[in-house]
Amino acid sequence: MQKADTMHTDSETRSTRRDDIVEAARQLYEEQGLSRTSVQAITDRVGVARSLFYHYFPDKNAVTSAVLDDYIADFLEALHIWNEERRTGDIEAALSSVVKILRLALFEHDSFRRSLASKENAALYLEFVNRVADRMATYIVQTTVRDYGELHEIKIDHVYETFYILILGIVGYVRRHPDVDDEVLKDVIAQTLHMDRGTTPPV
Repeated sequence: MQKADTMHTDSETRSTRRDDIVEAARQLYEEQGLSRTSVQAITDRVGVARSLFYHYFPDKNAVTSAVLDDYIADFLEALHIWNEERRTGDIEAALSSVVKILRLALFEHDSFRRSLASKENAALYLEFVNRVADRMATYIVQTTVRDYGELHEIKIDHVYETFYILILGIVGYVRRHPDVDDEVLKDVIAQTLHMDRGTTPPV
């Protein structure tokens, strides 16, 4: 085997091992929550020594950050699908589907998500929501808004900032009011972005 091939294989192996550790942490967090999961439990799940964990991550907080990025990648994939499936002029369908995506950011359906929303992990949850807002807003500005601007006037200033604050606001509001009707959220989005739900294509 050539030296370059060996280096490539080693790099892939390192990446795979790191991914395995992140996946194990994610599984354990979902099964038993953040505070009940130790570094030892993560390494036991993967079947590696603790020293290997510390080769990739300085501490549990670092692997938790990687798990958050993993979840955010899921959201961005869902957002990408939403953007690809949008039909020009069908604002109702676009609003309905994006509200569902935003509800996913609340992390209500497993132990890790519930533990993130607890007082104990308030700072971590805030960091997570801010990452979601930043990456979702960036993606929307670079894709959906760009496409919309080629055909229509964009009626908001500070586009990235508006989307960022809108996403944070909706996530925070739905955490406090989980039973809010989707129609209310759709109205809030449309009004904030100065969109006409009757005639204007989705931003």
